[in-house]
Amino acid sequence: MLTLDRIYQAAHVLKECARKTDIIPCANSARDCGLYLKTENLQITGSFKVRGAYFKIAMLSDGEKAEGVIACSAGNHAQGVALSAQRMGINATIFIPSIAPLSKIEATKRMGADVILIDGVYDDAYEAAIACQKERGGVFIHPFDDEDVIAGQGTISLEILEQLPGLDAIVVPVGGGGLISGIAFAVKKLNPLCKVYGVQAAGADSMVHSLENRGKTNLSHISTFADGIAVKSPGTATFELCAQYVDQIVTVTDDEIATAILTLMEEQKLVAEGAGAVAVAAVLFDKLPVNGKKVCAIVSGGNIDVNILSRVISRGLLTTGRLSELKIEMLDKPGQLKEVSAIIADMGANVVKVMHNPGGENTDIIGCYLHVSMETRNKEHFLAVRQAIRDAGYVIAAE
Repeated sequence: MLTLDRIYQAAHVLKECARKTDIIPCANSARDCGLYLKTENLQITGSFKVRGAYFKIAMLSDGEKAEGVIACSAGNHAQGVALSAQRMGINATIFIPSIAPLSKIEATKRMGADVILIDGVYDDAYEAAIACQKERGGVFIHPFDDEDVIAGQGTISLEILEQLPGLDAIVVPVGGGGLISGIAFAVKKLNPLCKVYGVQAAGADSMVHSLENRGKTNLSHISTFADGIAVKSPGTATFELCAQYVDQIVTVTDDEIATAILTLMEEQKLVAEGAGAVAVAAVLFDKLPVNGKKVCAIVSGGNIDVNILSRVISRGLLTTGRLSELKIEMLDKPGQLKEVSAIIADMGANVVKVMHNPGGENTDIIGCYLHVSMETRNKEHFLAVRQAIRDAGYVIAAE
């Protein structure tokens, strides 16, 4: 059984390995609440996952350690297991879904683990890992559905409650549920008035459906770039703990997650991966009743693949209206581009790309389309620029 004593024991053991990460204020990003960030993206291995992995492996007997450990992960738990095994001098075999970022895969290999890539998502890697464990032996280190792993993750709440007295709510990313289970259990034992909210990606909301259905629910498919929480089904223990101790779980879209990543980079100088930014996204997009409250959002990881980072930034700019596009119908004659550019400049926007294409069969014979990409301050600014172009007599083509 999970106990508060077990979480305190984990906190003591983790002094050997994990950092006590900082909490920083985030006043500029959330204007309706007092928002603070628990920076687990700055944890050793770049994620909170090392807490649960290290404590679980530390609690194994000498005989179990001699057999080695087997794990499955989308990347962050893999690094936590690999580092823990390396520190304790034991063998680790880790199954990782092929969709995991290359940076996470390579980091796991550098820590000495044997990495086996599996086609599919986390759940496919889990099945392969279980089959291997049954065939070869060894101790399976579950990424979330294990009470020692949950106890390790729960140490974060001990730090938060010490660092932020008078806290009203903690907002936690949710995949399989290990992190929020440990946090919610400890918080409700130590400060029952503090709310614990969870956040899932809309394309991987298995815990939301499970709580609504009052039983574990398996999703047929998942779709999100937040690979760290892309889980088709929650754990048995984590579902029960969430049902008992978590106040509410909401979802955010990939566009909202991208906006949160961009906001954290620009305003807080923090790099977060998709899973690490969902808690912040929920606050930014008013998904939770936290107005006027003192709130801590956990930035659970920062291991984002640099190959996807530029796409995420572009999506965040588009979502917030800071990168905008217009398709304008006009006659193909001199002076048209100059006039449109002048309108955009006078409105304080900046043209970054222009494409000129002939009109289609339903346009004027000398008609054309002007595709303009521009930097704008926000959506309201973009709408004002678009209206100014219309007022000048130009037709904005349907998007």
